[in-house]
Amino acid sequence: MTVPNGRDAERGRPATRGEFAALARIARRLPAAPDGQVWIGDDAAVLGPVEGGLLFTTDMAVAGVHGDLGLMGLDDFGWRALTAAISDIAAMGGRAGHAVVAVAAPPTTDLDRLYDGLAASSLAHACPIVGGDLSGCGSVVVAVAAVGTAGPTGTEPGPVLRGGARPGDSLFVTGPLGASAAGLRLLRASVGAEAPAGDETTALVQAHRRPLARLDEGAVARRAGASAMIDVSDGLAADLGHLADASRVGVALDSVPTAPGATLDEALGGGEDYELVIATPEPDAMVRAFTAAGLRPPALIGHCVDDPSVRTVAGSPLPVVGWEHPFA
Repeated sequence: MTVPNGRDAERGRPATRGEFAALARIARRLPAAPDGQVWIGDDAAVLGPVEGGLLFTTDMAVAGVHGDLGLMGLDDFGWRALTAAISDIAAMGGRAGHAVVAVAAPPTTDLDRLYDGLAASSLAHACPIVGGDLSGCGSVVVAVAAVGTAGPTGTEPGPVLRGGARPGDSLFVTGPLGASAAGLRLLRASVGAEAPAGDETTALVQAHRRPLARLDEGAVARRAGASAMIDVSDGLAADLGHLADASRVGVALDSVPTAPGATLDEALGGGEDYELVIATPEPDAMVRAFTAAGLRPPALIGHCVDDPSVRTVAGSPLPVVGWEHPFA
C-alpha cells in the first residue's frame, strides 16, 4: 500500500534496521534526561517538571518524501510542515506556544507561496512563527521547532506521555482515519485527467493537503485523565504500536473508524491524519469531557491487555503497516 508522504511503507523490516531502530541507537548515544524531565523518545520533550513543564519538539518536511509537489502547492506543503510539529504538542495534551522555521530550497522556489501556507497554519493553530533561517538546497526542506505548555503545576495534570497506559485501559481515537491517504490516492488518480468532483472527494483531498492538529482534543483528554496518548502520523497500526511498546502493554482493537471514501487499509497504515489515540482508565469520563467541551466524542476502538505481544484487530493480527524511513 502507499502512504500520504508519497512512498511505499516499509513492511516487516528487521528489528535492528529502519528509522525506529536508528532512533533507538541514537538515543543510546545521547545523555539521559534528568529526573522530572522527558527527552528523546516521546512526541515532545518535557523541559522542567513533568507536572507543568515546557514542551519542545521538532519536525522536518522534505519535498518528495513528506509531500509530492506535483499534487499540492508549496502553500499546502508549508501548512503540512507546521501542522506536523504542532501535532506533537497536541499529542502531549499541550497548548501551542511559538515556532521557528528553517527553510532550505532551490533559488527558484516561490518562498512567498510557501510562507503563505506556513502563516495560514500558524493562524489556524494559534502558534506564531517568531523566527527561523533560510538556505539554498537542491530540494525544498522545511524544518520546524515548536514549543508549548501542558498544565500549570498544581492545577492540572501534566503532559500525557506514551508510556502511561495500563492493562484494562480503554483506547479511543478522536476521529475517523484514512482520509489523508485516500486523498493522496485520488490526487494520484487524477493526474493528467479531469479532477474528481464531489463533497466527499473534496474533503479527502483537503485532509491530505491541509490537515489539522487536534490541540483542543489533546488538552481535553489530558484534563480528563488520559493515561497515554499519541498522534496518528505514521499510521494507526504503527503509532499504536509505539504507544503499546512504551507502555509495555498489548492492544486488542474491536473496530477502526474509517473516513468516508477511505479503505480500512488506508485507515490502518495511511498516516498523516493527525487524530489522537487516547488511553484512559475512565472511558465514560473521557466521553463526557469531550461532550462538555463541545467536541466530537472520541470513538472507542478497543482496550489494552497484559500481554505485550498481543496486537489484534477484530480478533485477527494487527497488520504491520505504516510509514518508516528506511535507515540501515
